[in-house]
Amino acid sequence: MPLTELQVKQAKPRDKDYKLSDEKGMFLLVTKSGGRYWRLKYRHPHTKKERKLALGVYPETGLKRARKLRDEARQLLLDGIDPSDHRKATRAERYDSATNTFEALAREWYSTRMGDKSESHRKRTLRMLERDLFPYLGNRPIADISPPELLTILKRIEDRGAVETAKRARQTASMVFRFAIAGGRATNDPAAVVGGQLQPTRTKHFPTITQPAEVGKLLAAIDSYQGSPTVRAALKLSPLLFCRPGELRALEWAEIDWEQARIELPASKMKMRHPHIIPLSHQALAILRELEPLTGRFRYVFPSPKGASRCMSENAVRTALRNMGYDNDTITPHGFRAMARTLLDEVLNERVEHIEHQLAHSVRDANGMAYNRTKHLSQRTAMMQKWADYLEKLRKQAFLESSNKVL
Repeated sequence: MPLTELQVKQAKPRDKDYKLSDEKGMFLLVTKSGGRYWRLKYRHPHTKKERKLALGVYPETGLKRARKLRDEARQLLLDGIDPSDHRKATRAERYDSATNTFEALAREWYSTRMGDKSESHRKRTLRMLERDLFPYLGNRPIADISPPELLTILKRIEDRGAVETAKRARQTASMVFRFAIAGGRATNDPAAVVGGQLQPTRTKHFPTITQPAEVGKLLAAIDSYQGSPTVRAALKLSPLLFCRPGELRALEWAEIDWEQARIELPASKMKMRHPHIIPLSHQALAILRELEPLTGRFRYVFPSPKGASRCMSENAVRTALRNMGYDNDTITPHGFRAMARTLLDEVLNERVEHIEHQLAHSVRDANGMAYNRTKHLSQRTAMMQKWADYLEKLRKQAFLESSNKVL
């Protein structure tokens, strides 16, 4: 006879475990410790071996609920499916869904692939993921994300005017999808097909000064700047070295080869991930020698005033330029690179490949060989001295003209 709710409720423990049969193979197992467990006894649909399926624990699972679970299991048996195997497969699928979400895969990709990137790049990428993608895609199984779904999210970023951010978000999402595909946890990259639906980005040129007379005035203003010694040195070196602002402010004393008069930057610090050499002119060496007694005991050439364990802020040189009267529409720290690129080519007639190598751009030769840090090094060394001499000439001319006006 079927069990009643009262029988189940009043089932007490005995000296040994015992069973109370219900119907259709279901029974209540009462243990000597007082536990009451619903079980279903059945035979495997193919092997015919006897098996048992747990249906729940009383009182959390009542009689009515246990019978419902029993009937569902029996329906699987009628369809030739073992309910125990089905349950394991379902749990595995749920686990895969939980661990194969976009956020889980993105964080795995981040920890695996971003370790060799610069700190600023890592922070910018993680901030974009957490702000623009995780709130909408984070809990979604990565294999279920479709191109229209991703496009909707990217369009949302565009709608707030962040066109370039939308482009970077698409590129980052694509890397996450491809990472998942390589690991067998996704089969397609929806980011690869939505690029054409996004607004094109306009190439942004950093503001700079390229008129020789105006460059001279800027150099004269830098020479008269009354800020801290480290900021003054960074200002003076910015046009002389014309490396990327982040490479300059994070420069370490250990990266300066005094004997060969050059800076050797490791690949980990470079945008193109190639080691880079910056030949030092006599003028650049003099600036560094003057600064060495002040910061030479620290790791960084330009330590932060907030603590020597980190380098100067990315805004230090920019703020100094603003204080000198040069706003963001006139020149930025990155603009010194464009200044050098233009004047070395158009005024000093240096070969473009020498300039591009010194800018640490990815340059391939006629044979398709990629950038090499020592390529054209002797010519680049001569070019850097010629450039320093030219800047010194412009600075002196600006001072002379300024003096004549005063007289």
